[in-house]
Amino acid sequence: MDIYHGWFDLKPGVRDLDFVAAMERYMGHLEGQGLIAGWRLMRRKLGLGPTDLAEFHLMIEVEGLAQLDLAFGQVASRAEPVEEVHHGVNSLVRNVRFALYRDFPDPVRQSGQERF
Repeated sequence: MDIYHGWFDLKPGVRDLDFVAAMERYMGHLEGQGLIAGWRLMRRKLGLGPTDLAEFHLMIEVEGLAQLDLAFGQVASRAEPVEEVHHGVNSLVRNVRFALYRDFPDPVRQSGQERF
């Protein structure tokens, strides 16, 4: 499983529950199309966390880079119906940062033959 992470803040004036509703529409669309395996939205608690990370954290699970590439292709098309739900989230956030992680060790990992 690969996990695409996003950290971001809401733009001034955006109500948190309005944002959650928009995120549910967007992620629900991607999940309904089989473009992601699952997702989670988290919010910093008690102000705890590194100062260089934003208040919200999104985790999107994909079953490998091929599925992630399909999701990116769909969103990058900027065509309806995904453009409406993507814009519905993208227009509400700022200070966005992304990262891609994977489960470790990889399922194909072997031990004992490494040369480094």
